[in-house]
Amino acid sequence: MEKFVLHWGEMGSRWGVNRSVAQIHALLYLSARPLPAEEIADALSIARSNVSNSLKELQAYQLIDVVHLLGDRRDHFKAETDPWNIMLRIAEERKRREIDPALTMLRDCVKEADGNAGTDPVVRERLATMLEFLDGLTGWYDQVKRLPRAALTGIMKLGGKITALIRH
Repeated sequence: MEKFVLHWGEMGSRWGVNRSVAQIHALLYLSARPLPAEEIADALSIARSNVSNSLKELQAYQLIDVVHLLGDRRDHFKAETDPWNIMLRIAEERKRREIDPALTMLRDCVKEADGNAGTDPVVRERLATMLEFLDGLTGWYDQVKRLPRAALTGIMKLGGKITALIRH
């Protein structure tokens, strides 16, 4: 368990997620029962304030839920345990935080470049190319996230073999 929690924390930090956030997610993912914040802080030797902030971030990603236990006034937390749901929720939040603002900025840049005769044609073309790519990627993502789980699993199992189906 410790090895997974530490590795998840390292992996998270490489992806731009606070190490504590990722470690708390890993601990809750592996936990057989919902945990209160104090127990999380003790298990990971993390300050209680850091745990509180990290739990809020995990709730924003919809990766954990608050659970109330009979006879205990404290909030307890449990993680989503379905790997597909975890991946899709992370992808959705990353898209919302990173890709959507980039698309807005690129649209503005393309509009400005088109309205400015002094814009270098290479700059205009590269901005338009990047916008087209991100628009296409976003459209593809929107289609994929609506696919039934069985279809997603089938696509994943096909792996590289899918290229044989779509060769030009």
